[in-house]
Amino acid sequence: MPDFLLVLFLFNLSLFLLHEMDAIRNSEWKMFIVLKDMEDSKAYKVFTFIHLPLYTIILTLLFSEYQTIVFWFLDLFLIIHAILHLFFEKHPRNKFKNTFSRSIIYPMGILAAIHLLLLVNR
Repeated sequence: MPDFLLVLFLFNLSLFLLHEMDAIRNSEWKMFIVLKDMEDSKAYKVFTFIHLPLYTIILTLLFSEYQTIVFWFLDLFLIIHAILHLFFEKHPRNKFKNTFSRSIIYPMGILAAIHLLLLVNR
């Protein structure tokens, strides 16, 4: 049976994957400097395809001797990610202003902080 820290992390990683699905639905690329001016059909493909190597790297390293580094890196990323979403709340192209999207984004940051604290105190 996996330990609690791993299960908590995997739950949060699942929330992140869910958020990325929501990000595609909400055209999140329109908030990124590099992608915002691209034609939607092209930006969608670039935004979506970029996730393939990212997910592959994360999942590969997660189940390797680098697991703790992945925990730290993704926990910090998810905390910063939630804060960025908070700062961009009033961005004109932000479509994450609904209860569903917010119920994914902000708990990710909170759970990442909890996971990080538990990891430090382990």
